[in-house]
Amino acid sequence: MTLRLAHSVVYAQDLDLMIDFYGRVLGFAVTDRGPRGGPGTPDVVFMSQVADEHHQIAFAPTRREAGPSNSVNHLAFRVESLAELRALKAHLDADGRAQGVRGVTHGNAWSVYFEDPEGNGVELFLDTPWHVRQPQVVPLDLTMSDAEIATWTRATFASAPDFGPLRDYQAEQARRLSARR
Repeated sequence: MTLRLAHSVVYAQDLDLMIDFYGRVLGFAVTDRGPRGGPGTPDVVFMSQVADEHHQIAFAPTRREAGPSNSVNHLAFRVESLAELRALKAHLDADGRAQGVRGVTHGNAWSVYFEDPEGNGVELFLDTPWHVRQPQVVPLDLTMSDAEIATWTRATFASAPDFGPLRDYQAEQARRLSARR
């Protein structure tokens, strides 16, 4: 099984500075932005250069100190199937060194989050067939079958903002991103 790095979430002190730098200097576009913990909490900003990645990098305005980088929230690795996600979660549970192992869904992804033995955040995930405006976090029961997870996810997020087929979202992002070049 191969894990592929997909995105990083970075703690930031100045969101506007980071958006400007990553947008103007490195060519990323803001793909989503919203309150991290609900209304009245600071925004998380999601950015990407490619249409098939909702975000390649995200910024959370929670960095407390300047200086040497201590600001990566988590690393994310894409897996190929729910079966692989379940197998990896079982392996993490059996190994016992990862802390806080938990299944979640964002509506647009099915994920397992945990902290490695040194406390670094890691996400293992695969895309769902849908796009949902982010951020969204709902606990996911990986003991359900693939069909049950798909049905439950659709029912859970169908009324969420911007819910729709992932391929439609990716086509719109391709159009938006190509217009920026």
